[in-house]
Amino acid sequence: MDIRKIKKLIELLEESDLTEIEIVEGEESVRLTRASSAAQAMQATIPVAAAPLVPAVGTIPVTTGPVETEDDQESIPDGELVRAPMVGTFYASSSPEAQPFVSLGAQVGVGDTLCIIEAMKMFNQIEADFAGTVVAILVEAGQPVEFDQPLFVIR
Repeated sequence: MDIRKIKKLIELLEESDLTEIEIVEGEESVRLTRASSAAQAMQATIPVAAAPLVPAVGTIPVTTGPVETEDDQESIPDGELVRAPMVGTFYASSSPEAQPFVSLGAQVGVGDTLCIIEAMKMFNQIEADFAGTVVAILVEAGQPVEFDQPLFVIR
């Protein structure tokens, strides 16, 4: 991958609200990440004292994104998961007035469009990798999605 492309990606990352970007071209891939402003703000506002007045009992983990718990895993029905291939905004239809691409109970074939994910002002159609029936839609229209987040369950 050309160094000029990588520098351009760094500039795009700095100019946007994104915290992570990954580009794959053939066998080459580049992944750039940065700490989110919320995490930086948390780190900046936590004072460090030489001798605290109240003894510390333990540490509290701070997370800046969604965390999948075992309860989340149990609530997902059995079947093949369709996961988000990128970070972006999930859209169930091509426009707010249009019908969703798929609904619960819909039969889908390989290559059928399931949804759109908007990333960096680009609308990316997400297609089914396998045929079956949509048994769960795990996100709502307009909701931000993370890389590898489950979107649909197809059985």
